[in-house]
Amino acid sequence: MVKIHFRLPNGELKTVEAQEGLSVLEVAHQNHIPLEGACEGSLACSTCHVILEDESVYNSLPSAKEDEEDMLDLAFGLTKTSRLGCQILVTKNLEGTVFIIPQENRNIS
Repeated sequence: MVKIHFRLPNGELKTVEAQEGLSVLEVAHQNHIPLEGACEGSLACSTCHVILEDESVYNSLPSAKEDEEDMLDLAFGLTKTSRLGCQILVTKNLEGTVFIIPQENRNIS
C-alpha cells in the first residue's frame, strides 16, 4: 500500500492507503474523498481535476496524452501541475504525494 494525501477544498489534509495500480480517482472514491469523476474515468470530463502540490512529483509522472490535455483545458482553476485523477496510476513513487482538490470543478458534457 502507498500513503497518499488529499488536500480537501476546506483545507483539511486526508491521508489514505492506496493500492498500487488504481487510479487516484478510484482511490478517492474508495475513501469517500469528494473528487467527482462524472464520466467515471472515460476521459470525457474534467471533474476529477487534481493539482499536485509538489512540482517534482508532477514532473516524474508520465506525460499527459492529448485526450487528457484536451479535457484539462476545460478544468476550472488549471495550474501548471494539474492532471486528471483518472489518468494517474498509484505507484510506490507517489508515496507521500499531496493531491489538491480544487474548490470548484466544471462539468461540461
